[in-house]
Amino acid sequence: MSNKTRSILKLVAILIVVLTVLMKLSIIIIPALVPHLLWMVIIAFGLLFISGK
Repeated sequence: MSNKTRSILKLVAILIVVLTVLMKLSIIIIPALVPHLLWMVIIAFGLLFISGK
């Protein structure tokens, strides 16, 4: 896996976690994603795990 791909995966994971935190703080509300907040964090963790060396 190239460094560019790893950087993109890390960026996506960070964006997912930031979106989840903002939804938890009720700053951003996306009703379709509210039931899936836990899975969003788990997917972000998985992306970071995959992108690590």
